[in-house]
Amino acid sequence: MLRKFAMACVGLIAGAILVAVVTWLKPTSVTVNLSMVDYRFNPDHLTFQHDVRYRLHMENHGKETHEVTAPTFFATATIENPEVLNREHTEVVMQPGDVKDMYLTAHKPGTYDLRCSDHDWNGMVGGITVE
Repeated sequence: MLRKFAMACVGLIAGAILVAVVTWLKPTSVTVNLSMVDYRFNPDHLTFQHDVRYRLHMENHGKETHEVTAPTFFATATIENPEVLNREHTEVVMQPGDVKDMYLTAHKPGTYDLRCSDHDWNGMVGGITVE
């Protein structure tokens, strides 16, 4: 009986240690929200600190498909989940009602264009700054 109790305690302790280690190793991220409404980004300018891990949380509240197009910015950042990008890794396609997260770390300070490639003619443009 005592042996079963000791084994159960060891199992609980090992499980608690595993949870603590996984939590400690999991990188944290700063969330930046970006929403799309026909025909604008909100906000229309994003700011990132270089070498900081971010979760870019995107929501399309519009009635049309929109793209988060920033090819130069995406090329200079580490994207942890590149499957969220299109095949060329230049934009994120957002259908009406879509919610997507991109985990990224920007490395190169500078300013970058942000636009919806289908609606930039109608003023759906913005910018990205990496400090």
